[in-house]
Parts: sequence; C-alpha cells; structure tokens
Amino acid sequence: MATQAVWQPKEEGLREICGLLEQHISPTSDKPRIWQQLQHFTQIPDFNNYLAFIFARAQGTSVEIRQAAGLLLKNNLRSAFKSMDPAYQQYIKSELLPCLGAADKHIRTTVGTIISVIVQQERILGWPELLQALMQCLDNNDINHMEGAMDTLSKICEDIPQELDSDVPGLAGRPIDVFLPRLFQFFQSPHASLRKLSLGSVNQFIMLMPTALYLSMDQFLRGLFLLACDPASDIRKLVCSAFVQLIEVNPSFLEPHMKNLIEFMLQANKDNDDEVALEACEFWSAYGEAQLNPELLREFLQRLIPILLSNMVYADDDESLINAEEDDSQPDRDQDIRPRFHSSRFHGSDDMNDDDDDSLNVWNLRKCSAAGLDIISNIYRDEILPTLMPLVEAKLLTSDDETWKEREAAVLALGAIAEGCIEGLYPHLAEIVAYLIPVLDDKFPLLRSITCWTLSRFCKFIVQGIVNEKGTEQFNKVLMGLLRRILDTNKRVQEAACSAFATLEEEAAEVMVPYLETILQHLMCAFGRYQRRNLRIVYDAISTLADAVGLELNQPRYLDILMPPLIAKWQQLSDSDKDLFPLLECFASIAQALGTGFSQFAGPVFQRCLNIIQSQQLAKVDPTSAGIQYDKEFVVCSLDLVSALAEALGGGIESLVSQSNLRDVLLQCCVDDAPDVRQSALALLGDLARVCPVCLHPSLSNFLNIAAKQLGTPELKESISVANNACWAIGELAIKVREEVSPVSMTVISCLVPILHHAEGLNRSLVENSAITLGRLAWVCPEIVSPHMEHFMQPWCAALSMIRDGVEKEDAFRGLCAIVRLNPSGALNSLVYMCRAIASWQAIRSEDLHNEVCQVLHAYKQMLRDGSWERCLLALEPLVKDKLSKYQV
Repeated sequence: MATQAVWQPKEEGLREICGLLEQHISPTSDKPRIWQQLQHFTQIPDFNNYLAFIFARAQGTSVEIRQAAGLLLKNNLRSAFKSMDPAYQQYIKSELLPCLGAADKHIRTTVGTIISVIVQQERILGWPELLQALMQCLDNNDINHMEGAMDTLSKICEDIPQELDSDVPGLAGRPIDVFLPRLFQFFQSPHASLRKLSLGSVNQFIMLMPTALYLSMDQFLRGLFLLACDPASDIRKLVCSAFVQLIEVNPSFLEPHMKNLIEFMLQANKDNDDEVALEACEFWSAYGEAQLNPELLREFLQRLIPILLSNMVYADDDESLINAEEDDSQPDRDQDIRPRFHSSRFHGSDDMNDDDDDSLNVWNLRKCSAAGLDIISNIYRDEILPTLMPLVEAKLLTSDDETWKEREAAVLALGAIAEGCIEGLYPHLAEIVAYLIPVLDDKFPLLRSITCWTLSRFCKFIVQGIVNEKGTEQFNKVLMGLLRRILDTNKRVQEAACSAFATLEEEAAEVMVPYLETILQHLMCAFGRYQRRNLRIVYDAISTLADAVGLELNQPRYLDILMPPLIAKWQQLSDSDKDLFPLLECFASIAQALGTGFSQFAGPVFQRCLNIIQSQQLAKVDPTSAGIQYDKEFVVCSLDLVSALAEALGGGIESLVSQSNLRDVLLQCCVDDAPDVRQSALALLGDLARVCPVCLHPSLSNFLNIAAKQLGTPELKESISVANNACWAIGELAIKVREEVSPVSMTVISCLVPILHHAEGLNRSLVENSAITLGRLAWVCPEIVSPHMEHFMQPWCAALSMIRDGVEKEDAFRGLCAIVRLNPSGALNSLVYMCRAIASWQAIRSEDLHNEVCQVLHAYKQMLRDGSWERCLLALEPLVKDKLSKYQV
C-alpha cells in the first residue's frame, strides 16, 4: 500500500494568502473586507495547512506576516481542530514543534499559544511527541530553545494545569513529575526570562496542589526565598503571589518560616515597584483570613502599621486624582456607567445573589492597604491603636494644601478601623465626628468624599448614641452634613455622600421619620441635578429610605415631593431605555413601603410593566417588527415590580389582573429558557397565589405542572433559585386552591423527598421551602401523602426543626398532624425526629395547632405502652425533653 504523500502548498495559494495577510496587518487597509476574505478561505479544507506552512517555513516572508498567520491559525484551530482531517492535524503539529527554538522571539511566543490551543482540544494524550520535544528543548543549552519550550509550557500551565497532573499512557509518571524538577532548576538560571517563566508556571499549580508539588514543598520554598531578592521586579512580584496563594491553600507549609516570611513581606511592601508592593500587601489580608496564630504577627505590628498607612496615601498617578475635579455639569460618557445587574426576586432565608459594587473599581496599593488595615484591626482590635493613632492624629493636624493627601489617608484609616477598634474608639467618637463634620466642607473633593465614607462606617454607633441630647445633636449634624454633600457639585462626592446616606438610612430606620421632608427635598433636588451614573445611587437612597420608614412615607406632603419627579422620569424614558431598570426597582421599594397607599399610582405602572414584557417577548422572536433588541433584564425587572404591586395592594391587584392578559404572559415567562426570567415569573406566581388565586384559575393545572417540572433533577442542578421559587409557589397555591392541587401532588412530593434527603449539600432556603411545601401538601391532601410518609419523615422533621416560627411553619405542622392522624404507624421509626421538630418551636401561637400537636403526642404515648415511648424519650436531648414537658407527656 502506498504511503500517503506529505502535504505540499501550491505556490499560487501561498502568494494569495500572504498578500491577504500583508493587507490584514496594514494600518491603511479595508479591514472588514479582508477579514471577510480570510473567513471565506476557512471553508477550504487545507487552509490551516497553508497558515502553518507560512508561520513555520516562509523564510522570505516578514515576521509580522508569519505571526499574523500563526494567530489566525490559533483562532481557527480553537473551533475547527477536532473536525479536521487527521493527516492535516498531524501536518500542522509536525510544523509547529521545530518553531519552539525559533530565532525570533515573536515566533516562539506565538507557537506557544497555538500549541496550548491544540492541547486544550486533544489533551496531552493526543500528542505524545510534544512532551518529548519540550524536554529536549529544556535540556538544550541554547537560550532560544529553552525559552521557547518554557514559554509554551507556561501557557499550558496557565490554560490547563490539570492536564499536566493527569496520567498519560506510556509515561511512567504524570507529566508534572517530569517537568517540576526542571522548573525548580530554572529558578537559578542566569536568564531572567527563564526564572520568570518557571516560577510563573509553578505558581499555576498552587491552588490545585498536585502530589508532586506537595511532596516538593521544601524545595519550592527554598527556591522562593532564593528568588525573593531577585533584581527583576516581575519575579519578586511572582514570589509574593506564591506566598499569598500558599497561605490561602495551606498555611501550615509556611508556619515554620513565618518570621522570615513576614520580614520579607515588610520589605516587599515598601518595594519601589508598586506592583510588587501591591502583591506583597495582599499577604496581610490573606494572613488574617487564614486564621493563623495571632502571636506570629503581633511583634511586627509596630513596623507593619506605619507601612500600611504610608501606602494609603494617594499615589501621584492614581486615576482617582485625574477624575477628582469632574463636576456635575459634565454629562457621563457611556463607558463611565457600570453595567448593572438586577437580582431576580428570591423567596427564602438566604438569597444567593452577592452584590459587589466594587467589582469594576481599579484595585490598587492604597485600597489593598486599607483592606489589610481593616482585617488586622478585626484581629488585634484596640491593640493597634497606640501605634496607629499618633500617626493618624499627626496627619490630621496638618492644614496646608500640600499635605491634603496625608489628611485624606488618615481619614481613610479611621474608616478602615471603625469596626475592629470600635471599643477603643467609642469613648472618643464625639471627638472623631466633631473633627470629620467640618472636613465634609473641605476644598479638596477627595477629602470630602472619603469623609462621607468614614462617617458611614461609624453610622451604627452614631445611631446608637441617640439616647441623650448630645447624641441626637451629633446625629443631626451627620445627617445634615451628608445631605449637604449629596448636593455637592462634584460627581465623586455625590456618589460617596449618597452611598453613605443610604447606610445611615439602613441603620437609623424609623429614626429618619421626623426628618423625612428635609431628606426628600434634598434627594429629589439631587434627582433633578445628577447625571446618569450617580442617578442610580439616588434611586438606591430613595429605595433604602422607603424600606427604612415604611408606611410613614404614605402621607400626601411626602408623596407630593417624591412622586412627581419620578413620574416625570417614568414618562420621559422609553420602554427600551436601560435607565428604566433602577427606576422600576425604586418603584418596587416605594410600592412595598406604601402598601395600599400605592393604589393611586398602580394602574399605569402595572400596565406599563405588562407592555414592556410583551414587547420584549415579541423582540425575542421578531426584533424587526418589535423595533427593539431583546433584553431579558426588562422582563425580569417588570415581573419583579408586578410582584411588589401584588405584595403592596394585596387583593386590590385583582381588578388590574382581571382586566389584563397577565395570566397568559406569566405562563410564557414561567417556561422561558432564561433561568432568571423563570425565577422572577415563579416568584410572581407565588405572590399572586397569596393575594388573588382566582386570577390564575383557568390555567391552574398548567402553572402547577410547570412549577413541578422545575423541581426535577436536571432543572434543579441548572438553577437552585428557580427551583426554590417554584417550590415556594406550589406551597402558596396549595393552601389557596386546596384539593385542586392533588393531580400534581405526588409529582411534587417525588421531587421534594430527594431534596430533603440531600439537604446538607443544598441551599438552605430550598430545603426549608421544600419542607414547608411538603407540609402544605400534606395538610390539603393528607390521604394522598400519608401512605408514603415513612420514606421522608426523618429528613422532613430534621428540616422542619431548622425553620423559624411563623405562619409557614404553622402550615407545615398542620400537615404533619394531618398525615400522622391518618397513618400513625408511618412515623413510628421517626418519633425522635418528630419530637425534636416539635421542640424546635419557641411558641406555637395558634391555639388550635398547639392542641393538635398535643393530641398527636398523647396518641403516641397511649399507643406505645410496651415501654417504647419511654425509650423514645430517653433518646432525646435534655433541652428537647424540657420543651416537650409543656405538652404534659
């Protein structure tokens, strides 16, 4: 049989592709047209072979064209490699390996990225020659070969480190067992590039901690201390990064070396290179979070604290200084406005949305130092004050313009230690606040803004102080000072003041009521002045105020200030304007605060939410006729606002729902392919079930079947929050429509039981809602549920024990009593669990439920006269027995 001929390029094809690549990299060419032509070439089966040939062999061609061919090849292989002819795959791989030692650095670094993409596609297993080639290059004395192999290896370590820690048939050990000793050797290379690449590669494995690295830890640590004083700053940065990761993964490795390590970090924290100092500074927070013995660091605090404070002073090139003077007459650019993410409505004890407002702020040495000081103050508490406070006071006493950054760092430090050192600071709180209030009016905007933040850190304690005249006066000054700054002309100060004021609102709650008129006047004045970015923070402050004062807001004199500007904005924005999102959220908070008082605004709000959802549903299938691009956020926000209306208006929402097609729209949203749309839709389903179940009636079985489907295993894994809301909605429907829930009751129970059996690994809210819904189903159709109770009694009772007293727990226990009455033997093996569940009540407020529970216990005592009841009581904890005594058993 003839051997297959090795692929050869055609001269004409080579010329054409090289010509296109040359145009592609030319700054003056028609980029879209050339890109289209290159994309057209990807249809040709051997196009990637041409690119590989140009990249590896086209000697007369410029390095720029060869590199462009390599980068295009990398992008193509990412999607096309697996479907290529195996002979072409082999050809490309064979052309790449010789490039590892190429004389030109650009070719060497590009070949590393292409090889890493291929390894991601077919793993090390599919390219055994690669490991051999890399080893040969690493053992070669030529710097180009060593650097090319190290660069490729570092990219594989970065992209797919686990691949090097897996078994490869034909190899005695794992690839990492072979490479790790070589990497350690390169720590001592005279070439900085090899030291950097080798350390960077090993660092990629710290979080994975493969056996090979674990067993070589002493050698690794010796290597790190050797590189700690490397002349190259990017290597010192990697050393710091390695130590920070090690203390996060397994601090016990570092404990024997801790004193030396802290000494090194103190020096690195003062490094002339800010990036090294920043990486070193991360160590202090990591140390605190690793919960190491505080004694180890205690003796160094007097040296560490001045370094942190010194690094908290604004660097001259800090971007905040550049933007500090921006006033509110300048409109925001689109890139200034952070993308916002609305959290879908969630029913339960622990919402899984974690808001992180700082995610887009630039992390730097100043912020990292403040975070480190915060964590250290939470460990050592007032111990740090004798070292820190004289330094802070000295900075605060400066008054000339040149030293404003020093004063700013001192105010930042006060805010950073506000929580950890409060016991020592509390006796001086009046002095601290008295110092800060005038600084709110400082000429430097960044001093005004940091003072807002620092005051917000003390809000809790300022509010606690409102027990006497002095404390009330202090609160008034802080409140009025922050309101003044809300009307600052500087954007940074506006943002800080509004955020600080929202914190004050949360802490003060009903204490805000006497000041409502003044607060609303200031907030609505800001609402009229602010540019788009800060407007979102005003919405947040209004929402927080509504949550804080609740029904107190429902007075004409307040609503006359609050609502007209919001309604004007509501009318001004189109249904597809993203600036609607925070306004919809704000209306939701106001509706919940006003309750039925929101009725006067509810009609237009309800109708518009419905219009927005429908236009988005149309845009999803036909954006052209809808005239807008689909964006699910509009659907989620609108559903959540209708939910808030249902909660506010109660049964009063029925007139709005009955005259609309909300039911059909909601059905469609409940089966949407986006989990967050389903999550909000199912929350609304539950809210409507509570206040007007009649609105859902014609489609009741559809809603129940859809909600039940969300509890199935694949759906559950895809989105716990959706399952949680589905579970809650079914429970709410069950107690309203009673027996009508029976057709789906067994389907639902068959989904709830596995959740209860695997409670430990699941979200607490889902487990609690599952226990409540199972109880509600047991209450409304006990004859269906009771025959199966022995399959779920123990985990169910365990889950019921975790639920706080309230109406939902009462419903679940009515179900428990109902099925035990019908099938007492079904709970015999679970009596201990049931007794613990009963004992978990602080007090059953409902007299009839108390009596039912009492009857159940007495029935078992009567039933078990053979000594089993006494044995059950003996198995109970003293506290449980004590709680059961109130039932006279």
